[in-house]
Amino acid sequence: MKILCIDTSSKLCGVGIFENEKLIDKIELNNGLTHSETLMPILKQILEKNSLVLKDFDLIAIDIGSFTGIRIGVATAKAFSDSLTIPCVGIDSLEILAYQIKEPSIVCSAIDCKNDNCYFALYELRNNEYVILEAPSAKTKQEVTDLLDSKYSNKEIKFVGDAFSSKSLFNHLSVENLNLAALKKFTRNNFHGEEILPLYLKKSQAERQLEEKGNA
Repeated sequence: MKILCIDTSSKLCGVGIFENEKLIDKIELNNGLTHSETLMPILKQILEKNSLVLKDFDLIAIDIGSFTGIRIGVATAKAFSDSLTIPCVGIDSLEILAYQIKEPSIVCSAIDCKNDNCYFALYELRNNEYVILEAPSAKTKQEVTDLLDSKYSNKEIKFVGDAFSSKSLFNHLSVENLNLAALKKFTRNNFHGEEILPLYLKKSQAERQLEEKGNA
């Protein structure tokens, strides 16, 4: 199975080509440009370099959260999927980070979103499956610490992401782990695609201001 992975959820804009779990090629750029300026040129570059066209792919994988940069990636993946009838799988950033832990354990995945806030989820790797213990949400760092202390104080927890950088084992997203998560999701239970939507765990500043005006 040939898989095209697209990640525009962080400062890096990344595209990877895989044959099942094997990496064929990837390009990851942080060149100061917006993802809307970067994505299509690196897609064109990697396809031409590997003598491929979009219709050669059996699956498209896209990181669906949790930042504003995901819009261009999701829109692009949906356009390719819809026009060429290629299944598309969306995986959120917190789950992709969790895939960096390979041995059975509890994994706290947390991404800093400024002002002592973070995007957070808790997983347990059991029998090669990342089981959700705490669903993705937006919390303060203190709320995450309190939750872990109250419910999981007797467990060894491994941290990934940049919200708790002093404890974290891994901070960076990768198209390799996006591919692993997407491949597992796609092959589970005869999965054949889904409606891909951005995952927003926190309302935008404009939405919050609009609500405040309405409540005033």
